[in-house]
Amino acid sequence: MAEQEELILLDVWASMYGMRVRIALAEKGISYEYKEEDLRNKSKLLLDMNPVHKKIPVLIHNGKPICESNIIVEYIDEVWNHKAPLFPSDPYDKACARFWADFIDKKLYQTGRKLYTTKGEEHEASRNEFIECLTLLQGELGDKPYFGGENFGFLDVSLIPFYSWFQAYETYGNFNFERECPKLISWAKRCIENKPSVSDTLPDSPKVLAFVQHLRKKFGIDD
Repeated sequence: MAEQEELILLDVWASMYGMRVRIALAEKGISYEYKEEDLRNKSKLLLDMNPVHKKIPVLIHNGKPICESNIIVEYIDEVWNHKAPLFPSDPYDKACARFWADFIDKKLYQTGRKLYTTKGEEHEASRNEFIECLTLLQGELGDKPYFGGENFGFLDVSLIPFYSWFQAYETYGNFNFERECPKLISWAKRCIENKPSVSDTLPDSPKVLAFVQHLRKKFGIDD
């Protein structure tokens, strides 16, 4: 176990990527300094720590930055290994977890974003694609309590932040999560009921919905 000297998280409260990091830190029982960023006026610290992408989240450990949420979660799991691991020990299972986490970022997130930023044919196409993504993830979950089996792990950490956005997705995607993917809803509720790291981290859905409504006005989609 590495000694913690200084740990700072640069983040934005509504970021699903940042929520991953906060959940992982909570799972490991790690204390840290949280710094909320204004992405319209990015701090010098953020620009210095992540000069390539200039994005949150950034975890700064003893002055050294780690960027990109899944990479940060893996770093946390490897450095603070005194508690139950987030990644499976089997190489194949670990590769599968990484694959689905990549799918979440490249397909689910990007498609979900279109639900509240587009209209017309593009919106309808994104709605169908989003439901298809959820169906695939539900198939991967199967009848297991968590994606990794009996234990809450990396893939659960990667997906559970989306739950706080479900109300916004339903509102602008015009579909019902309970009807389309009941097993995912049961899984999400299980995570919240059994994992304080999740229930203490995820913001309330109405707050996220209000945030999305603000974004839509900003993008000129709503008056």
